[in-house]
Amino acid sequence: MRKVCLLLRVSTNQQDYEYQRNALTDLCNRSGWEIVHTFENKVSGAKKNEERQEIVELLEYVQNNHVDSVVCLAIDRLGRNTIEALKVVETLSENKINIHFANYGIDTLLPNGERNAVASLLTTIALEVSSFERMQIRYRMKMGYENYQKTCREQGIKMGRPETYRKSEEKYREQYAKELNLLRKGISLRNVYKITGTSVNTLRKVKSLL
Repeated sequence: MRKVCLLLRVSTNQQDYEYQRNALTDLCNRSGWEIVHTFENKVSGAKKNEERQEIVELLEYVQNNHVDSVVCLAIDRLGRNTIEALKVVETLSENKINIHFANYGIDTLLPNGERNAVASLLTTIALEVSSFERMQIRYRMKMGYENYQKTCREQGIKMGRPETYRKSEEKYREQYAKELNLLRKGISLRNVYKITGTSVNTLRKVKSLL
């Protein structure tokens, strides 16, 4: 039976892993694969692999355990930065660890352990497309914000949140439950930031709730 690790990743604290977890678990059950570990994190797709704790732990785990494949929902789960994502593919391939991308149904290694040339080509193309889409989103957001600023200036509207806006303690506890749990364990703000991607300033506010 093939032993696999799941790699789940979302980009914001407002997203959750359930869709990815359910889809990949269903795939593994249908394929007869044994899930031995799951790696998950909420982090910006623009971060380098060295700043993504789940990638660091993933590389260490698969190198020290008998894992046959890492299963991802999509190629951009490894990182939207093409170079950083390809580093993960390269490192795992060098250690004879296959990556299965569920959205394409492809493996980075062939059954004999050799590189899958088709997968390499699709991986590079897909990552470049993802990078291009991210740039387009940033451009549209920038143009939208500039237009918003212009409209506010012309109409004399004060920008930003209303002065009466304040997130309740209950909302903070609900939104940052994982961060609170890590802080209770005595993990430093810097390390919690590396694990969760939540800014240090926000973590200071969260820590005040302990």
